[in-house]
Amino acid sequence: MRRAWIESGEAVAVVQQCLLAGVSRATIYAQQKPVVLDDSELLHRRLIDEEYTRHPFYGSRRMVIFLGRAGHTVNRKRVQRLMRLMGLAGMAPGPNTSRRHPAHKVYPYLLRGVSVVRPNQVWSTDITYIRLPRGFAYLVAVIDWYSRKVLSWRISNSMEAVFCVDCLEDALRTHGKPEVFNSDQGSQFTSEAFTDVLTREGVVISMDGRGRVFDNIFVERLWRNVKHEDVYLKGYATMGELMLGLTEYFAFYNGERPHQSLGDQTPQVVYRTGIGGGAMIVDKFGGAGGGTPVPLRSTGVPPPAEARSTATAQTKAKATPGQRRPAATEVKCPA
Repeated sequence: MRRAWIESGEAVAVVQQCLLAGVSRATIYAQQKPVVLDDSELLHRRLIDEEYTRHPFYGSRRMVIFLGRAGHTVNRKRVQRLMRLMGLAGMAPGPNTSRRHPAHKVYPYLLRGVSVVRPNQVWSTDITYIRLPRGFAYLVAVIDWYSRKVLSWRISNSMEAVFCVDCLEDALRTHGKPEVFNSDQGSQFTSEAFTDVLTREGVVISMDGRGRVFDNIFVERLWRNVKHEDVYLKGYATMGELMLGLTEYFAFYNGERPHQSLGDQTPQVVYRTGIGGGAMIVDKFGGAGGGTPVPLRSTGVPPPAEARSTATAQTKAKATPGQRRPAATEVKCPA
């Protein structure tokens, strides 16, 4: 707080201002010193970003090994610092894998075992990082699960929540509102500024479980496509170039690019017609995911007893001696 009192160029010298305010001069001078990134750090950040896109479950230990095989001897502390600056963390169960604010409310995940059968039933969002020659840009997008259509997106040079809120409000203003909105537990999405918008519109809020890499798989696949089909090929140099390039790419993604999971239709057509889309995060074992599939919006008609008994029977998979038990959670959707 007191550091904000110190201003250069005033009638009173900085030395005297520091003395009166009880602030160390070294602190003031350190703030004025520009941060210079050397070429090796920029190279390491680029390599880490590219490898993380290919293998998002890589943590700092595996990144050290990857960089060593690429001919760059880097210790783990340096890799941890670079990944922390870029907001990257390995997608695996463990401490501190979700960067949420301790004072923010976290909502439960509601979509496991739920069939998405119409547009605007479920939307989701996430943030990714795009490498530029002198730093990183941050990209947020809102996607419709049924059609995979990108409803809205924004870029920023900071991780503040304001550009996420702006992206959300633009999607609501242009496309109406969903029944359920899903995000991760990042501080931008758990902030009151973001959740208050959804609460005001009467949208049910869902958030990924910690360490659950498939809970928001559709946005993760979008990031893979954006980076490998556009960003890495064009190598944008400035925020302006990135804005123009992504505008062109998302128009192509929504209106021209065929999607195998949509029967080779485009997201724009599926979103408009409501035919040919769909999604589900499948949970094979009811106890692992917290229940059998339920409708997102109550229809007043409970599932038939036969369906419940069939679903219960299917969850009780038996394993013979020496046979590995199947994973508890799978994703049922083609790439």
